[in-house]
Parts: sequence; C-alpha cells; structure tokens
Amino acid sequence: MRAVIEPAAIIEGYFPYVIAALYSRIGEMEEAFAWLERGYRERDPQMVFLKTRVTFDPLRSDPRFDDLLRRIGFPEE
Repeated sequence: MRAVIEPAAIIEGYFPYVIAALYSRIGEMEEAFAWLERGYRERDPQMVFLKTRVTFDPLRSDPRFDDLLRRIGFPEE
C-alpha cells in the first residue's frame, strides 16, 4: 500500500483526504493526521465525509480527530 501512497502524495491535485484515508487504512496515524490537517487548510471538499467514513475509525479515539471535526464545523453530539 505504501508503494501506492507515496507516489500519489506527490502528484499535484491529489486530494489530501484521499491520501489521509490510505494512511489510516495502513495504520499510519501521524501521516493520516498530517494529511487531514492539510485537507483542512486547503479546504478539500471531501472533508465533509470525514465523520461518516469507516476508513477513519482508527483515528476517532484520538482527541485531534474531535478537534478537527469541530474546526470543520460538524455539530457536537
């Protein structure tokens, strides 16, 4: 999977959300959060799916995930 992620990460125009999802799937949490932060900064339109995609389940217990959801503007539960 890493052989797919690393070349995709340097392609201009690739959505940070997609790269973050790939890193999350292989358990690279720090990389996943770094790409999610980039997606937030760049206003990646796919970030609206962050709360519902099971791909990001491994990140949900980290306080950074809730902070990111809050900054994006998702209502608190």
